[in-house]
Amino acid sequence: MEYYLYGFAIFFLVLLGAMAAKAGGSSILKAVARVTFWGTVAMGLTALVGHFFGVSVA
Repeated sequence: MEYYLYGFAIFFLVLLGAMAAKAGGSSILKAVARVTFWGTVAMGLTALVGHFFGVSVA
């Protein structure tokens, strides 16, 4: 279940980047790469901090 959560989160980050670029008239590929990369970094850092503090959501 955890891997599906990560997969869907990344999928929706891609979708969000594409929609934002389309709405703003920007390059879709650049926006998708930017939103997906930084969103994934943010999720990873959040998980790392949770691991350091021993937080478990189960």
